[in-house]
Amino acid sequence: MTASIRKILLCLSLSILWHSHTMAQEVYQHVSSTDIYDYLDELSNAQIIELNSAIKPYSRMLIAEKLFEANNKRAELNQRQQKELDFYLKDFSKELRPDKKFDKRLDLFYYKDSLFTFNLNPILGMSYYSNDSGSFYHRWNGAEIYSYVGKKLGFYASLRDNHESKRLSDPAYLNQFDASNYKVDTKGGGDFDEMRGGITYTWAWGSVGLVKDHFVWGDNYHGSNIFSGHQPSFASLKLHLKPVPWFDFNYIHGWLVSDVIDSSKTYVNGNSNRINFRPKYIAANMYTLTPFKRLQVSLGNSIVYSDQNVHPAYLIPFFFFKTIDHSLTSTGSNFLGQNSQFFFNISSRNIRNTHLYLSVFVDEIALGRATDKSKHSNFYSMKVGARLSNLGIKNVFLTAEYTRTNPVVYRHYISTTTFASSSFNMGHYLGDNAQEVYLSLGYKPISKLLLEASYTLAQKGWEYLYTGVSADPQGNGLGHPFIDRVYWQASDISFKARYQLLNDAWIFAALSSTDHHGLKDDVYSMPYFRGKRTTINVGANIGF
Repeated sequence: MTASIRKILLCLSLSILWHSHTMAQEVYQHVSSTDIYDYLDELSNAQIIELNSAIKPYSRMLIAEKLFEANNKRAELNQRQQKELDFYLKDFSKELRPDKKFDKRLDLFYYKDSLFTFNLNPILGMSYYSNDSGSFYHRWNGAEIYSYVGKKLGFYASLRDNHESKRLSDPAYLNQFDASNYKVDTKGGGDFDEMRGGITYTWAWGSVGLVKDHFVWGDNYHGSNIFSGHQPSFASLKLHLKPVPWFDFNYIHGWLVSDVIDSSKTYVNGNSNRINFRPKYIAANMYTLTPFKRLQVSLGNSIVYSDQNVHPAYLIPFFFFKTIDHSLTSTGSNFLGQNSQFFFNISSRNIRNTHLYLSVFVDEIALGRATDKSKHSNFYSMKVGARLSNLGIKNVFLTAEYTRTNPVVYRHYISTTTFASSSFNMGHYLGDNAQEVYLSLGYKPISKLLLEASYTLAQKGWEYLYTGVSADPQGNGLGHPFIDRVYWQASDISFKARYQLLNDAWIFAALSSTDHHGLKDDVYSMPYFRGKRTTINVGANIGF
């Protein structure tokens, strides 16, 4: 049987399975799976599939369905795209095939019958860095599983044990390394564990789940300014509804880590104290409308609340939470209420091979004084960007992105209601009073190999005092200028290569020339990246 006939038969069998598939289990593919996410993004930019890229992670079933759609249009794909499609179908066809009789990826253990599916794979990786400051590394190992029971229940779990010879992340560091709660060693390194997973129940047009995972809201190619997923994962209730093709709704209620000691619940225990943190929660929703094909408009809001038990009003997914806060605490004082936010995202793929997007996060804005330089409260972050895929030259990707975050955004004068978990900002990694320019040129000369050159310029101004006291002109947050002086600047010219040997098995290398400087360099930069550095990074990993 020829390869083309096999592909036609595969397409027909998947089509039958798709049309008979009315209820699908759901487990999530982690947002660090950049290769499959970028591939789906490329297909969406090419108008092969339609995709709501403002909400991540995607479920494995959604990925399988989108790959199937692309398989129906494989004649529109170039040779490299077709090879990558076949490569990914080795993994994600497992979601649609009723048996194991197909060209399947290599798994440590895979079982499937009419009722139960179980998949187990190892996690193992090493990333080594060397520059003028010395050498350091990050290694990790663990395992991940996912399982389906019947047609509605899904389970998944991932455990990674990590060691960094030098700590790469800290709430003060302005970088995009994995945020971590370390067990610190005496040599500047540390260990941390990351447990992720969840249980989901799915029906024909929606799903609900209890998960502990990272999530990203807002289109981006270099860090979202709504929910970036940068903080350590936290547990949340999750709801997704899609009753019609033009409407998509997402909601989470999360249990955050405040890192604020509750003195009323801290007590003497032997020769030490038993320490407890104050409770902290978040509720957030996002409505996505598709008024025209390939144009998506998303609007949502969130509230961080604390110093109480879970409030049932914030468990109602569809609310505008700021009004609930006003009704519960009145508006008599800044220190009575909670911390609410509003955001929106616009994504257009109406021009073939072009993705245009705008993402805005609003902490506070008073339109009546928005133009008053001394009294404005324009606490917002804005990201605008574009990616051109295969435009003129096959397998070439050009990305340009600009992010501006005004003073006081993501911050709050009440320590238990900051837009943070485990002291890590949940929004853009640069925090407030900052801006970033990101440019990249990617090229895929062959299937599964990405070559990329990128330039990043990040700047941060002064972090102003913010007390929330209206009568305090220094701390009320009003009228602050945007970066009137640069206190920290980081430029990065990088050349990267990444090749996927097998499904979920990579080798990678990078060469970066960085220049971090400014009065706050010793605060915002990881010690091994301060000043001018040329860094070599090589590594390999299985799993994420």
